[in-house]
Amino acid sequence: MTSEFSAERAAQISAARQELVALHQALVTNHLVVWTGGNVSARIVTAGETDLFVIKPSGVSYEDLDAAAMVVCDLDGNVVDGTRSPSSDTAAHAYVYRNMPAVGGVVHTHSNYASAWAARGESIPCVLTAQADEFGGEIPIGPFAIIGDDSIGRGIVETLTGHRSPAVLMQNHGVFTIGATAKAAVKAAVMCEDVAKSTHLAVQLGSPKQIAQADIDALYKRYQNVYGK
Repeated sequence: MTSEFSAERAAQISAARQELVALHQALVTNHLVVWTGGNVSARIVTAGETDLFVIKPSGVSYEDLDAAAMVVCDLDGNVVDGTRSPSSDTAAHAYVYRNMPAVGGVVHTHSNYASAWAARGESIPCVLTAQADEFGGEIPIGPFAIIGDDSIGRGIVETLTGHRSPAVLMQNHGVFTIGATAKAAVKAAVMCEDVAKSTHLAVQLGSPKQIAQADIDALYKRYQNVYGK
């Protein structure tokens, strides 16, 4: 399916398609995905026009991904431009975009350590300063939901609304992350797996020491407002 877009929107979509190629490769480089699993999407915001999003096609291997393969959808998950079927997680992404206007990117992975916590139905406790910095506390567990409709999206929104964490562990499934941009959501996915692994190792050694809430708050405030600015 091919649609006609304004020059501004067409340029935005072209840039997003190119960026998503690189961001999907970042998932591979950071060992967050295998085979064709996982996906990244990016919201398209054009003044005076309804929002769209660009997402990975379904069942395409990462080495075969190029800009032309990326699919453009409206916020109901309908394809408006592209030659392939969109990801099986499209309904979840669409629900997040409809209900969280500040979100500009969504990522889904089945990364090993974070998915192991999801299989346990357990949030990742905040026992590392890196987690306090990026997630502002625990990485929460979301509800069990079946792929195929917007159930996963509802679980993501319900769990992350009002929560500092940009990541949620969907029970028995895997990781979903959100961000102001698609790149920010990918960073959250990388960091989620890193702290999931370290915390898992700490649990094997004994009982990790939780960071006090006041210290979590201070670390989060500094990292989000001072670090790297």
